[in-house]
Amino acid sequence: MSILVCGSLAFDTIMTFEGRFSEQILPDQLHILNVSFLVPGLRREYGGCAGNIAYGLRQLGAEVRPVATLGNDGQDYRERLEALGVDVRHIGVAPGHYTAQAMIMTDRDNNQITAFHPGAMGEAHLNPIGAGSLGIISPDGRDAMLQHAEQFRAAGIPFVFDPGQGLPMFNGEELLRFVELADWAALNDYEARMLCDRTGLDLAALSMRLRGLVVTLGEQGCDVWEQGACTRVPGVPAREVVDPTGCGDAFRAALLYGLSQGWTLTRCAELGNRMGAEKIASRGGQNYRFQA
Repeated sequence: MSILVCGSLAFDTIMTFEGRFSEQILPDQLHILNVSFLVPGLRREYGGCAGNIAYGLRQLGAEVRPVATLGNDGQDYRERLEALGVDVRHIGVAPGHYTAQAMIMTDRDNNQITAFHPGAMGEAHLNPIGAGSLGIISPDGRDAMLQHAEQFRAAGIPFVFDPGQGLPMFNGEELLRFVELADWAALNDYEARMLCDRTGLDLAALSMRLRGLVVTLGEQGCDVWEQGACTRVPGVPAREVVDPTGCGDAFRAALLYGLSQGWTLTRCAELGNRMGAEKIASRGGQNYRFQA
């Protein structure tokens, strides 16, 4: 059966700033912040967490079905996914809305500033999950994330909680409910600190409520937490550092693939580190090639 990927489908406008954000933003002047960045590099890519994860799963040969919503400008995105072998039956269309748009600016140190217009993603809660063997809740409309998590539990489908940049939308009680419903969680180190702060639990305690918790650490690899114990999985050196956009989604695609194969969480993370290293060597979230 297909892996169900709940999350956003978006168009990414990716801009390259050749300096460093830290050299342009004065910490003691944040109360009157007014900055402008010259971005000589600009391109438009297919993106969104659901799209990027689905792309990664297809690189690994997995059957995948996004549960997501496009706007009335998203027909070409739907056709692209279908051409990749993605099951598009659960991709809805929200008339009167643009497809979600992410404006991403990356500096020379691969720090990023993102502005995001949700558009059709705000209607994603109207699109229920279908049948599947495994799922993920990745960043999406607030109501969609809440409802899809409940639907996964009601259907008995194990899933990964991946709040990503959507985490600030939820308070501590809501985040604990996600943890209660989920089987695994995947976050980067910043998101993990925020989750701990809002729930009042440390990573060891959170992992006791899940089958496993993965915290990605960029080039350093990731930490795999299981039943209060942490294992560091070393990173994989990238052959070239070009664009970090979508690296976390590539990692999550590998995580889902490994879980669908019955692998240990550590083995899943090892594949995730490899996929992330391969992704960062290409531009955009859906242009790399990978073979397990």
